[in-house]
Amino acid sequence: MDNASTAVAVAVVLVATAAFVRWRLLTRRRTLGSPADRATYKTLHTASLAAPSLRRGLDAESAAQAIPHVRALLGTSTVAITDLDGPLAWDGAHADVDVIPLMSDALARGTTQASARAIVAPLSVDGRVVGSIVVVSDEASAGLARATTEVARWMSSQLELAELSESRSALVEAELRALRAQISPHFIYNSLGAIASFVRTDPERARELLLEFADFTRYSFREHGEFTTLAEELRSIERYLVLEKARFGDRLRVVTRIAPEVLSVTLPFLSVQPIVENAVRHGLEAKDGSGTLTVIALDEGAECVITIEDDGVGVDPDTVRDALVGRTTSSSVGLANVDARVRTVYGDAHGIVVETAPGHGTKVTLRIPKFHPMPPTAG
Repeated sequence: MDNASTAVAVAVVLVATAAFVRWRLLTRRRTLGSPADRATYKTLHTASLAAPSLRRGLDAESAAQAIPHVRALLGTSTVAITDLDGPLAWDGAHADVDVIPLMSDALARGTTQASARAIVAPLSVDGRVVGSIVVVSDEASAGLARATTEVARWMSSQLELAELSESRSALVEAELRALRAQISPHFIYNSLGAIASFVRTDPERARELLLEFADFTRYSFREHGEFTTLAEELRSIERYLVLEKARFGDRLRVVTRIAPEVLSVTLPFLSVQPIVENAVRHGLEAKDGSGTLTVIALDEGAECVITIEDDGVGVDPDTVRDALVGRTTSSSVGLANVDARVRTVYGDAHGIVVETAPGHGTKVTLRIPKFHPMPPTAG
């Protein structure tokens, strides 16, 4: 065979070999070739089925939904999940085994306890024992005890996530109540004064303003719903500005530019309105002559970018900086509240950005992820 023929033959063999290797790799990937691969996948899949229930906290409903998957993880005949008062859910035959002494010891000591036919491992959250997992088997081996302990640790981590989520919700609600308490009595007094001034001269205008005031306060003090849509927030801002323009007259000019695509974006309740109130009250009200407030909401890929800008008196940047880190009770406290709640929901990368200087107005920018997972909006 000449050199050319040999080269061709070698090339064919190499191509065939590469194709075979690629086919084997793809086949192994597609079929999770080894028993270890398949066992790992099965374990992870089973754990993923139990996790959502546990992340809602430890109660009878979540225990009942999670326990079939926990039993599958351990591969044993009988499993129970308990809280500190006793069993929340059982899966499998209720074997004639007295597990109460083991449960008492596990809950009291915070360590796994075992007998000839039963194992009890504690469930804990932040170092506090909150319940246990009980395993009943024909033979409570050392290997099963280790597996039960590890599953209990994993379950505890899911319960800690549930408590963290609950704490986050409580923090957001507390900050929201604080913000409601800061809605300016000055604004309420001035709004009612403006309405009263039209009662004799223009009763129809007074009636319209009174309805706007009622709708504004109803929205601001509603009792449920951590989240709202940008469209709802903007409607409340519009009512607020109608009332302020009744007082300011031609001194207050409002410019808006809203992309229709972002109206349905979900965001924390009262996260834009306080910024607008801050701009009017502390930026424009103290300014001589007329002033302009600009509200812009743009669609920028995965984010909705909202800016509120005024050409008012501005403020020392150090004052704003101190307010945002909680070192002052100045007029910027409303901005600090919004910043804290937005960071709680979206992370530190999404805090508000404030650009200001004395005599040069103030611009506040807020970036809201358009597709961030969160609880459904409540009305």
